[in-house]
Parts: sequence; C-alpha cells; structure tokens
Amino acid sequence: MDPERRLARRAGLSLAWVVAATLAVVVGLVAVSQVGASIRGRGPLGNETARAAELQEGSAVPLADAESVRATVEEEFGAFVVECRGAVAYGIEARPDRAAGWRTVSYEPGPDDDVDAVFANQRRSIDLEVFCNRGRPTVSELERNTLPDE
Repeated sequence: MDPERRLARRAGLSLAWVVAATLAVVVGLVAVSQVGASIRGRGPLGNETARAAELQEGSAVPLADAESVRATVEEEFGAFVVECRGAVAYGIEARPDRAAGWRTVSYEPGPDDDVDAVFANQRRSIDLEVFCNRGRPTVSELERNTLPDE
C-alpha cells in the first residue's frame, strides 16, 4: 500500500473515531437531561396514591391506615422533631441549642409533603428541609448560610 493511501486511511479512521466519540457524548447528554429529574430527585415517596395526590401547602392529608414514624434530626443548631404519616410530614418541634446561642427563626408544622425549619446563631443560619421517604423522615436539604458583613 502506498504512503498516500495509508495516510488517507488513517485520516478516515481518525475522523470516524472523532465522529463516534462526539455522537456518544451527545447521546449521553441527551439521555441525562431527559432522565435527569429522576436521577436528581428525592426518590420514591412510598404510597402511590399519596404520591399522585396534588398536595397544596398545608393541605396534605395522611391516609387513614398510615403508620406514624417520628425522628429527631440533631445537629449543631439543636434538634428538629419530624413525624411522618405515610407521605405526609409534620414538624412536631424545633428545639434550638440555646446554650450555644442558637434560636428558631421559623418552622413549618405541616401537614405538608415536606416541612422545614430555620435556625440562626448571630450571623449564621441553617435551613433544614425534611420529607417522608417511604413513610420515614428524611433530610432532603440542609443549607448553611453566613450573613454578609454590614
């Protein structure tokens, strides 16, 4: 085989490889963007009926036979007690660690699909969100913030 044909063949194979790699990346990006919400989502919430119900803020109603599961989320801020009845969350109590300077800014009692509490200590705050995953209290978000200097 003469050198020109070999060079042309290598160039053709290189071009085919680049096209295949680009196509694979594009297909991967499209697949992740299409399925991304379920990958990044909270996961299954348990009972199909409760999940299908359109829950408006503060209007969630637990199923009559839903088991009640209570858990306490404890961190440097203190504790947030949450109870799940099926897929419905209740914020039972927010207990700040007053000795360490923490206070409760707000907390959502529910019933709702998720409940949250905000704790603050001078220039710091912690925003905590809990939902019911298969009837068990699960932290979905814990956001730590520092207020800017004035």
